[in-house]
Amino acid sequence: MTAEIYTYNFPTRIRFGAGARTELSQTLAQIGIHRPMIVTDRDVVTLPWFSEIPDALTLPVATFSGVWGNPVVSQVGAGLRTWQEHGADGIVAIGGGAPMDVAKAIALMANHPGHLFDYEDGKPDGRSVDQPVPPIVAIPTTAGTGSEVGRSTVISDDQTHAKKIMFDPQLLPAVVLADPELLLGLPAGITAATGMDALTHLIEAYLAKGYHPICDGIALEGISLVAQHLTNCVQFARRQRAGEMLTPEDHQAHLAARGGMLNASMMGAIAFQKGLGVTHSCAHALSTVCNTHHGLANGVMLSAAMRFNIVTEGDRFLRMARVVNPLATSGYQFLEWIDALRMGIGIPGTLTELEVSSDVLDKLVMVAEQDGCHPLNPRPVTKDDFYAIYQDALGAAP
Repeated sequence: MTAEIYTYNFPTRIRFGAGARTELSQTLAQIGIHRPMIVTDRDVVTLPWFSEIPDALTLPVATFSGVWGNPVVSQVGAGLRTWQEHGADGIVAIGGGAPMDVAKAIALMANHPGHLFDYEDGKPDGRSVDQPVPPIVAIPTTAGTGSEVGRSTVISDDQTHAKKIMFDPQLLPAVVLADPELLLGLPAGITAATGMDALTHLIEAYLAKGYHPICDGIALEGISLVAQHLTNCVQFARRQRAGEMLTPEDHQAHLAARGGMLNASMMGAIAFQKGLGVTHSCAHALSTVCNTHHGLANGVMLSAAMRFNIVTEGDRFLRMARVVNPLATSGYQFLEWIDALRMGIGIPGTLTELEVSSDVLDKLVMVAEQDGCHPLNPRPVTKDDFYAIYQDALGAAP
């Protein structure tokens, strides 16, 4: 990877490359933000490089770092109070999917009355997003959700943990500064879980119902990037954790791998404009009922969900198989590749390994059945099917 920073105008303005974060000051000036508020999480704010970002700004800046876990509406309320106290006029979202979602929700509520969930997408009596939404600059530090290029925010209820989706084109960040250097210190576990999240987005987008060759092409190339780079990212993270000193050549290879996954993550979020599927419905239920990390939930559920889907989608699985192995002759080889990848990067093979038991199966099925992702799954999913998929995921690892 060279030091060059590239510009993608798709679907928003993205500056991609090592050092892209250093363009924040000029980016804020270009889009007219004079009193920025940084939204991040309680882990990112402690990282050595983080203080360099606000310190490099000559503008009055406030930082809200009260985000952790699966984002909940109380975090949005706390961030909104910081926004109001600072008199902010724009947001810099730094982190993974949780800070991105909280930042978008704060921006939504900055000029809108009522409760955040009044604006839930598809709510029959929901309020309209009819006021200006302040601009957001997104600086991702994980390669998973791709929320930096998305038009929605997903926030959970504090008590029930039910996920609510707020959607509006105005929630799309104005500029993304995609800097793979910020991912170099990610632990192996987070790297693996977020990487499986990106992969799940890509696979489910490709399989989703409907005709959308643009998203299909993006999804297939994204799967190729995951195949090339995710294992390398995890291996470099493990070596760093073990205290191994990386050579300059290793550093460049690590940077290239992180850049590949950062692109794959954004491509997944762009591609799933087409839709998602049953894996996400199952994963959303796990987050709601068991508070499981979203990427980890996707990673554990993906194999069982795809074993369900391949029954009707053999041709499309064969095409995905040939992306990761040009000599593949069967779509089942793609399932084998998923399992090998998962095991190699340390993602558990069963829900039992996550200490999820059959005692919560009824609750999981109830929540998954109500989720909005599975209607676009290529194979219709009945209540009995959800039971079967979860039971498959509870069983022995392939």
